Amino acid sequence: MNWTSMNWTRKTFLARFWPLLLAFCFLQTAVVPAQATPIATPQTAAADKLDLNTATADQLKALPGIGDAYSQKIIAGRPYRTKLDLVHKKIIPQATYDKIKDQIIAKQPKPSASTPTAPK
Repeated sequence: MNWTSMNWTRKTFLARFWPLLLAFCFLQTAVVPAQATPIATPQTAAADKLDLNTATADQLKALPGIGDAYSQKIIAGRPYRTKLDLVHKKIIPQATYDKIKDQIIAKQPKPSASTPTAPK
C-alpha cells in the first residue's frame, strides 16, 4: 500500500466518521430530560422569616424546638442585633438554633423622623 492510497483511505474514513459522531452527540443532548426541580433551592425569603424582635410567644412556639420556656426567654432577651445573639446570650442551645436559623431574622427598627439622632 502506498502513501496515496493510505491517505485516501484515511480521508474516506474521516468523511464517514465525522457525520456519525456529530449525529450521535446531537442525539445525546436531545435525549437528556429537563429536570423538574431546580438544583439549588433558595433560602427562605427575608419577608417570610420570623422577626425575633417583634414575634409573639405563639409565633415563636411554632418554631421547631421552641416551647413555652424558650419563647419566654427569647422575648425577655430582646432586643437582638443578630439572630446569633440567641446563642451568644445563651438564650437557646446551639442545636436548637441550628434547627431554626433559616426561619428567623433579627430586624432592626428603622429610626423615625421624629426621633432625634445623637450628635457625633
